[in-house]
Amino acid sequence: MIISWNTTNACNMHCGHCYRDAGVKAKDELNTEEAKNLLSEIAKAGFKIMIFSGGEPLTRPDITELTAFAKTKGMVPVFGTNGTLITPRMAKDLKEAGAAGMGISLDSMDKEKHDTFRCCTNGWEKAVKGMVNCREAGLAFQIHTTVMEWNKHEIIDITDFAVEIGAKGHHIFFLVPTGRGKKIEDESLEMHDYESLLENIMKKQKEVSIEIKPTCAPQFMRIASEMGMNLRFGRGCLAGTHYCIISPVGDVQPCAFLNMAAGNVRKTPFSEIWQNSEVFKLLRTMDYKGRCGSCKYKVKCGGCRARAAYYNNGDIMSEDSCCLY
Repeated sequence: MIISWNTTNACNMHCGHCYRDAGVKAKDELNTEEAKNLLSEIAKAGFKIMIFSGGEPLTRPDITELTAFAKTKGMVPVFGTNGTLITPRMAKDLKEAGAAGMGISLDSMDKEKHDTFRCCTNGWEKAVKGMVNCREAGLAFQIHTTVMEWNKHEIIDITDFAVEIGAKGHHIFFLVPTGRGKKIEDESLEMHDYESLLENIMKKQKEVSIEIKPTCAPQFMRIASEMGMNLRFGRGCLAGTHYCIISPVGDVQPCAFLNMAAGNVRKTPFSEIWQNSEVFKLLRTMDYKGRCGSCKYKVKCGGCRARAAYYNNGDIMSEDSCCLY
C-alpha cells in the first residue's frame, strides 16, 4: 500500500494545476512530534511506500529527520518534489537518511513552457540540475509530468529524456480539475486524445526499460491487458483501497483530487481512520454506478473516482465519464 503526506503547504512555485493551492505555509501544520506520531500510525496501518509531498516538502527544516524516522518504521520513503531545491548536499543528506527515490516534476522539453506553467524563473534548469544531483549522489529519481492539451505531444519525448538522464521511471499524471486546476479545466484531454495517449504510452513501455506509469488514468490497466502486457500494478485507481493522502494539517482524504475528509489525525489515530472511515468503506465495496459498475474491467481499472465525483455532483461511486470504453 502507498500513502502520500502533504508535509507543508509552503512552496517556492505557483503551478497552474496545483490541487493544494500551495504557496504559503498553512496555519497549524503538523509539527515534528505530531509528524512522527503520524508516521508510526501509518506504519501500524500496514503502509509500505511513504510519499513525502507538498507544497514543496524540501522547504520543511525537519524533512531529513522525518525521512530517517520513516525508514526506522520499515517504510520506503520517497518524494514528490519540483526538484529545484535538490542541491548536492540535499541529495546526499536524503540518501543517507534513507530516501529511496525522488519524483521530480518536468512538464515540457521546452524550458519556457515549463517555467511559465510553474511560475518559476529557471525552474526547468533547476529541476534538471536536481536530477543530476540525485544521480551523482546515488539517489534514484523519476520524472513526473502532468498531461494537458498543450503538452500532450511531448509526453513520449519526455520519456526519452528520462531514459537519457538516468531516471528510473516516468510517471504521467492526467489532469483532474481540483484546486487551482479548476481554472484550467479546458486543458484536460478530450476523451479520444486521452485514450490515444494511453495507448501510445503503453506502446512506449514495450520499448524502454524504465517504468512508465499513468496516474489518474486507471484505464491504462484495460489497455495494457488488451495489449497482452503483464504490468506489476494490481489496479488502476487506488483511492481508499490501497492509497490515501493526508493534508499538512492532518485531514485524511481518499486521494489528492477527492476533497472529501475521512477524518483528522489530530482527533483520531490514522490507523483507525484507515480501517473505519465510512468513505473508505464505501470505496472498498466497488459498487460503482453506470458503465463503471457493469464494466468487466471494474476491478482492474476502477475508473478515476475523483474524476467521476467531479463530473457527477460529488458522487464518488458514479461512472468515470471520461472513459471511451
